[in-house]
Amino acid sequence: MYKRVFLIVLDSLGAGEAPDAAAYGDEGSSTLDALIGSGFLSCPHLQRAGLFSLPTLRSPLPGGTQGSRAVLREKSAGKDTTTGHWELAGLVSARAFPTFPDGFPPALLEAFSAAVGRGVLCNRPYSGTEVIRDYGEEHMRTGKYIVYTSADSVFQVAAHEAVVPVETLYRDCRTARDLLTGENAVGRVIARPFAGEPGSFYRTAGRHDFSLEPSGRTLLDAVTEAGMTVTGIGKISDIFAGRSVTASYPTRDNDDGVGRLLSCMEADFTGLCFVNLVDFDMLYGHRNDVRGYAEALNRFDVQLPSLFSRLREDDLLLITADHGCDPSTPSTDHSREYVPLLLLGNGIRDGVPLGVFKGFDCVAATVCAALGIPPVGAGKDLLPLCTKN
Repeated sequence: MYKRVFLIVLDSLGAGEAPDAAAYGDEGSSTLDALIGSGFLSCPHLQRAGLFSLPTLRSPLPGGTQGSRAVLREKSAGKDTTTGHWELAGLVSARAFPTFPDGFPPALLEAFSAAVGRGVLCNRPYSGTEVIRDYGEEHMRTGKYIVYTSADSVFQVAAHEAVVPVETLYRDCRTARDLLTGENAVGRVIARPFAGEPGSFYRTAGRHDFSLEPSGRTLLDAVTEAGMTVTGIGKISDIFAGRSVTASYPTRDNDDGVGRLLSCMEADFTGLCFVNLVDFDMLYGHRNDVRGYAEALNRFDVQLPSLFSRLREDDLLLITADHGCDPSTPSTDHSREYVPLLLLGNGIRDGVPLGVFKGFDCVAATVCAALGIPPVGAGKDLLPLCTKN
């Protein structure tokens, strides 16, 4: 049994197209294969852990001498952040969250405008950097919110910090969250503050996500109900609507997230530290930046020895992902892919390829077993296959 579990989600690091990828328009997508083939990848620690030798990859590399590794296939409908994280935590979603490729219904936007006292601009799927470039000046002149979406199930609200104070933007996004119910119940409402002048607008660090509350019991609930702690780093608390998160540390970027994780590893606690590193997805996957994605993974690899050196005898480290976002395809959307699962720690056997398993909820089952608490979800506990004793 373990005392502490560290669960790191490398946001969007998919491990090859899922069998149903074509139904999502993602046939041929493979985020890891795109990085392997880029020529920019240099990740000796992840390679030793077997990240690049998974059986679902088209071009696997040798490796896998440290720790154990598996590949997970999603059970849930959808390919978004919330769905992926909820399933990692044991909650399978039978229905995908709604998306709005033609914009949101006029009646919904009218209700939102009336509730917050501001008009609305855009109402289309849009890139976050391009939407403030194209609508930012009009927003500053009129005070209207820039409301947009993407291929994900999101209602995004952008506002210049000099026009709308950030706390007011957050308040109005909470209003939107209350309005977005039923067939309009998007996975996340996202506040997107920005600053700068016309021609040089830039998004600031004040992004905040307002998610639906999980529709069932999750790993986080199970851990806190057992009297243990759940520390969320990055947007974990946002994804789970703050439920059963005992301490939350939002982050500026991946380096800040790893820094928070290192601090958490120095602390004495019993329970789960759940980390999301979002730059892979937000800065590189969605922007089709293969080189940037590879270099970000290289940077994480450089930081791994610092993580390994802080692992105690009764610590378990899990590294996984929540979906794909292949930066080498024409699409800028998430991709329906398998995800990797690396299991590392003093009690884990080295060099063990566990194979392919159905369900990201294997992660929840494995964490519960590691902490010695009742299971949540129906996933398979992988510890009996890879522990030394």
